[in-house]
Amino acid sequence: MPRRYASSAIHIYELEHGCAPKFSMPELTVVRNFNTSWSPSYTPVAVFVGGTSGIGEAMVKALAHCTSGRVHLIIVGRNRSAAEKTFASISNTTEDPSLREFIYCDATLMTNIELLAKQISGIVSKINFLVLSLGYFQVWTGRNETEEGIDRLLSLRYYSRFKIIHELLPLLHKAEVTGEDAKVMTILGAASGVPVNFDDLGVKKSWWGGYRAGSASAPYNDIMVEEYAKRNPGVVFTHIWPGAVNTAGVNSYNFWLLRLFSPLVDFIIRRFMTAPEECAEHMLFALLEGKEGFYLRDYKGNAYQIPSKWYSFSDEQRQAVWDHSVEVTRCG
Repeated sequence: MPRRYASSAIHIYELEHGCAPKFSMPELTVVRNFNTSWSPSYTPVAVFVGGTSGIGEAMVKALAHCTSGRVHLIIVGRNRSAAEKTFASISNTTEDPSLREFIYCDATLMTNIELLAKQISGIVSKINFLVLSLGYFQVWTGRNETEEGIDRLLSLRYYSRFKIIHELLPLLHKAEVTGEDAKVMTILGAASGVPVNFDDLGVKKSWWGGYRAGSASAPYNDIMVEEYAKRNPGVVFTHIWPGAVNTAGVNSYNFWLLRLFSPLVDFIIRRFMTAPEECAEHMLFALLEGKEGFYLRDYKGNAYQIPSKWYSFSDEQRQAVWDHSVEVTRCG
């Protein structure tokens, strides 16, 4: 069954030009034109959690480029030197250093996220864009719990994102009520079609915990953006799959057999990967293009029609995931 799309970069081109693009014209050109044509009347505030490397870092640079540097950037992560290098590479139209900020946070712990939200609230009075790309690729392991009793992989790929959104919603609403953009993007694996074990939402019973936690986090993010959108109609929520991207996270092999053959594996798979810079253009397009509600998008920014074969949960099932998430993250 082919996946059907509700919107795409090609559709944008057709609306603007009155005809379909020639096949020789790559969609990358379309999305870049769309991104650079975006010209807000205000100085946007963008928070990137996981923005010190990979896709997050590339998106920081892409947003700075399309705004000619007129954007308040906050990078949240664990590597200050990487964030400072990113800021140094961005051209500024302002000499105000307060528009480039780094906040350290180990987001595996919910208590740290509560402190993070207080720090951000002390810096800005609104948030226009919240981008979540934190996580890692180590799925060939057993369950590895944080001191709060949460699986570390599932924490980064899902629970921390749920908690961050909850804690920063007041700042997103402050942007929304003034007529400005208020948008959230979580980058992981939209519309993956992975089944959910509703009898083990915390992935505590699986014998192959790392793999199960890694795969379960994708549909959890799907449900998360729909449920948050229902409760916050003025904020746009997007879950997007970035595709295969050539980032440092691909080297995080925990399985001994993969480590043994890692040079060969790297050589093979990286030939088919997208550069972070190209991926970031599509991610930015998807972030800016959303108008209302929630979106599940592919690596080109195309939005899937919902419901579909790849995402179809009942109200009761979505509520079960929501209630579980609220309990684990202490968002009640």
